[in-house]
Amino acid sequence: MTFHGLAEHILLQVDKPLTANEVWQLAVDQGLDKKLNSSGKTPWATLGARLYVISRDNPDSAFKTIGKRPKRFYLKDKTYTVDFEEYEEGKTEEETEISTTQPVKNYLEKDLHPFLAHYAFYNLNCHCKTINHSKSDKKSFGEWVHPDMVGCVFPIDEWDNEVLELSSAVGNTSVKFISFELKRELNLSTLREKFFQTVSNSSWANESYIVAAEISKNEDFLAELARLSSSFGVGVIELDVNDPNSTSIRFPARSRGDLDWETMNKLTVMNKDFKQFVKRVRIDLKSNEIRKEKYDPILDEDQLEKTIKN
Repeated sequence: MTFHGLAEHILLQVDKPLTANEVWQLAVDQGLDKKLNSSGKTPWATLGARLYVISRDNPDSAFKTIGKRPKRFYLKDKTYTVDFEEYEEGKTEEETEISTTQPVKNYLEKDLHPFLAHYAFYNLNCHCKTINHSKSDKKSFGEWVHPDMVGCVFPIDEWDNEVLELSSAVGNTSVKFISFELKRELNLSTLREKFFQTVSNSSWANESYIVAAEISKNEDFLAELARLSSSFGVGVIELDVNDPNSTSIRFPARSRGDLDWETMNKLTVMNKDFKQFVKRVRIDLKSNEIRKEKYDPILDEDQLEKTIKN
């Protein structure tokens, strides 16, 4: 069963619009969640995001929305006896959102870097390097040029040496560069600013992600996050500082075949860390050997736990 099929099945049973959370709870009560083809960490949030995107962007969708906070869904071809006017009341989108996330640990944005390095290494096969903004020449370029972390996915561990040498000879090593922007929290009130900062400083890479430890469960926020991710190809990673192995990609990034060499050159000129990263990748590719100690260290779970203050 798909998310859309599940939602339509539930909405056919009721005589009023429902929030995504209400749809999900009824589905769980009926055991439909077990029939859903999803392994997501927060399926009810994914349900809301998908319903919002299809109801907004597809005129042929079976779903319509009403209200703002919370946003509710109903079937456009179903006859209802309730008064929809009461569901149209609510806060406007311009009002500042009160975060629904409840941080359980005291940490700074920089404390998230080891968690991302751990996740990227074991799940993306990516070797990461933190880019220290204080080492940049900010007089020459804008502040939104710097990514927080960069990473490289090598084919060295997977390809035979003969294939590696051939690919290098023809100028195609299948190396993938990834740019990461880390945030402690994402919510509706600051989403656009933080998202477009990511777009600005990651356009050079093959893939880009915005990464956060606390992601709001607000339905309007999740729908807008899904729309922006789909429109600009920026992926979203939710870091779990309590259980690093539960870190997950909420929305995948869209891969770009070509690198923006001009922007990479600017980053190399303006930041020593980025220049060292580029140099390191070049050396590793030439030697067909990845020097893991030259990138950000990969901590185990116990070590990661100690980096976050209780």
